[in-house]
Amino acid sequence: MTERTLGLILAGGLARRMGGGDKALIEIGGRAILDRVIATMAPQCDGLLLNANGDPARFARFGLPVVPDDVPDFAGPLAGILAGLDWAAAQRPGLAWVASVPGDCPFLPADLVTRLHVARQSVGTPLACAKSGDWRHPVAGLWPVSLRADLRHALVKEDLHKIEVWTARHGIAIAEWPDRPVDPFFNVNTPEDRARANAIALQEHGAQSA
Repeated sequence: MTERTLGLILAGGLARRMGGGDKALIEIGGRAILDRVIATMAPQCDGLLLNANGDPARFARFGLPVVPDDVPDFAGPLAGILAGLDWAAAQRPGLAWVASVPGDCPFLPADLVTRLHVARQSVGTPLACAKSGDWRHPVAGLWPVSLRADLRHALVKEDLHKIEVWTARHGIAIAEWPDRPVDPFFNVNTPEDRARANAIALQEHGAQSA
């Protein structure tokens, strides 16, 4: 049985390649990516949390708690993960695990959390992340709340911002998915990605209607 796990959606990036704005609010197949992520992650998790900076009111319609980074200067995904771990410790002390996903991936797998836990348990590491094809996805990962102090030290005292450098210190398991016919961790970084994602969504809708 999968341990109770808080889902953390990371939407704190600057979206430079999209010209700014919130990638999570981009519509794919007529639905915001964030709507799609919530629909996939909610059944897998014991609650969801959104990490985003700036005015949280723009996400009000989604009905999720919104927590900003508290490490300054857009310190990257680890800062968002730390914000999620701190929130979990304060608001959900009974939960020992947080599963993070990017807020710009419209096709995430429905078995992500379970398979991350299985991978972690099978090799006895405290951390797990996803891989599809030849690519690791360190932001799609499983994090123990108990490591939040260590993560804060790495970010604030060591100025360490590379996820895989920090996770390598503790040991990380890999849960693998095929990247065909659709990579479940395909993310929307550019206008070209958006067009491709819309085409994928159209094909999926056609297959479901058939």
